[in-house]
Amino acid sequence: MTELRRHAEQIYTEAIRRALPDVAVREALKGFRPGPGRTLLISVGKAAWRMAAAALEAVDADGGLVVTKYGHSQGPLPGLEILEAGHPVADVASFAAAERALELVRDLGEGDSVLFLLSGGGSALFESSALSLEEFQEINRRLLACGADIQEVNRVRKRLSNVKGGRFGAACAPAQVFSVVLSDVVGDRLDMIASGPAAVDASTLEETLAVAEKYNLKLSPRARALLERPLPAALPHVESHICGSVSQLCQTAAEVCRGLGYEARILTDRAAGEARETGEALARALLREREAGRPLALILGGETVVRLTGSGKGGRNQELALAAAPVLAGAEGTALFSVGSDGTDGPTDAAGGYVDGGTRDRLRTLGIEIPAVLAENDSYRALEKIGGLIVTGPTGTNVNDLSVGLYWPPEGLNGRTEFRLTGGGIRLANYL
Repeated sequence: MTELRRHAEQIYTEAIRRALPDVAVREALKGFRPGPGRTLLISVGKAAWRMAAAALEAVDADGGLVVTKYGHSQGPLPGLEILEAGHPVADVASFAAAERALELVRDLGEGDSVLFLLSGGGSALFESSALSLEEFQEINRRLLACGADIQEVNRVRKRLSNVKGGRFGAACAPAQVFSVVLSDVVGDRLDMIASGPAAVDASTLEETLAVAEKYNLKLSPRARALLERPLPAALPHVESHICGSVSQLCQTAAEVCRGLGYEARILTDRAAGEARETGEALARALLREREAGRPLALILGGETVVRLTGSGKGGRNQELALAAAPVLAGAEGTALFSVGSDGTDGPTDAAGGYVDGGTRDRLRTLGIEIPAVLAENDSYRALEKIGGLIVTGPTGTNVNDLSVGLYWPPEGLNGRTEFRLTGGGIRLANYL
């Protein structure tokens, strides 16, 4: 393993470790005052198991439910049912999980409380709709395949849902709802995280219809009617708290980079747009800024999208990293990685990908050209062949993605000197 690869591993491992929800959930629960009646714990999302485990250390729950992604449960939790379901597209288990949650809260009264723990992935894992499962899945697949960003996707699916856009929160009334949210959404909008099951929707019907028109969604009359149903306008019985976000992930990564001796700059914690373009832009920024000759780490967080043009295997982080490789080709002392904090990237077992100045040529010796790989959306197989996959397994958290470009003068990798953040900034848009 090269020194740069070791640095990359230290950076993403420590950043993810500090983003685990245990401490944050316990801190948020210091403000939880349950009523005199029953307290139910409902935890939904990729980080649901770990959030629920932390909550049980601080709260006496009278039962409840954990809904998480397949493979993300870490065993039984006292008094709680645990269900696993599909992601990124809802499946029959997702529908069953939401129906079970609705059943649990249906008979709650004035003095009862719901502790609702929410993390990213809940949009797919926790679902109920008047549409058939097949029609609901097809609409979601079309949105994901056409390159719609997460806010556009959520605008549509929350209005098709019986539990999103505040509808689950409304179903809990008159019980009080205390919601602790781990954010995986740029800007930490409560109505967008997992499509806002317990948050009033801030988007409009007109915005939702504009998404359907923009991506030429062919909607049945029933689906169109569901889009036009009003969402809850107020949820006075719901109190929500954000307990972690991608901005914290980026700040931690910057601290680790500085400890390793890099000058660390956070370009943005609101990265969006296409993964390929973002990877190329981050690599160009790194090449430009390395001219100062100092060890440098450029950091961004957020959630990019992949526009499907082929039928290969990969995810947005793997594609972002691989797209950077031709830009970095031949540049000694450069590397770039991108990783999903939840440990999964697209429908793969990898969390992301790592490339450096020699990646393009290593692939070429195997007869693999990066533009062809990207056209086929087959970044997983290409990175796998050269040891460029980052595999962490499910992490227990989900606060979006972390991408870092690293430069260390080749002659100085073993004689590190610490540099401080000097201020100033780089606009990633300058490199797009």
